[in-house]
Parts: sequence; structure tokens; C-alpha cells
Amino acid sequence: MSAQTAPAQPAPDVATAEPDPAYVDLERELRILLRRAGAVATAMARRIHPGLEASAYPLLAHIADHPGVRGSELAAHFGVGRATISRQLSRLHALGLVAREVDPDDSRGQLITLTPDGEARLHAAHTGRVTSITEALEGWDRSDVATLATLLHRYSEDVVRWNANR
Repeated sequence: MSAQTAPAQPAPDVATAEPDPAYVDLERELRILLRRAGAVATAMARRIHPGLEASAYPLLAHIADHPGVRGSELAAHFGVGRATISRQLSRLHALGLVAREVDPDDSRGQLITLTPDGEARLHAAHTGRVTSITEALEGWDRSDVATLATLLHRYSEDVVRWNANR
């Protein structure tokens, strides 16, 4: 048979294929980790300010690491819509944790930074979180902690890249 007349091979049905046990184990551990992380995120946000949502801690931390970031960049980084970020930034601004300035290169945009109060509150919460992680993993070899951080970063970057290309 020529290539033009050969019967088409059906695409593998991913839903009915037997999944690789390593990926099944990873999915389970991620599911548990995310559930537990959600509870911790709520507590972290409350440490910063009693009126914050759980999503505020990573947002504030990213702003601290990238002062002058635009809302559109935050939306892209976290994989959420601009309206979501705008609402969250409005809340953070109302609480006095972030400042917004008109972008001198594009008057339609705003540059986001932490206020001194936002910096102080984030620093205190971050220090407490690092201390908690250090205590929880005190029996771990430091190289294992570094390897875990590297692999989690790689996982996160690959999932963001995969999702963007879907």
C-alpha cells in the first residue's frame, strides 16, 4: 500500500491508556501538596494582613522581586486574567500594601511596587515561612532541599510553558 492509501492509524486514547505509575504517583503527591499549600497560603496571607486572600502572598512576593512590574505582566506570570489581577491589586492598594504609578513609557499602564508597610509585612511573613520550612525539614540534607527547589522550579516552568502552548 502507498502512503496515500494506507489506512489511518487511530490516535491513542489517552483517557483509556494505562497511565505510567510514576505520573500517577506524582499527580497524587501534587494534589495533596496543593491542598495543604492552600491552607498554608491562607495562613500566610493572614500574617501579612487580616483582610488578605490566600492569593495575595505570592502576588506580593513577586512584586517585591520585580518592583515596577505591570499588571499585565503579573497576569501572564500567574496565568490569570487581567481583571483578576486588577481586582487583587485594587484590594492590595486599598490596604496600603502596594503603590501604583503611571508607566512613563505607556500612560495606559501602571507600575506596581510595595509600600514600606507592604515590604515590612511581607518580610516578616516570609521570614516566618522560611523558618517554618527550615524546622519542618531539619532532618533533610541541604543538598536534597536544593534539589527539591530546583526540580519544583523546573516543573513549574515546564507546566507554564506547556499550558501557554495548548
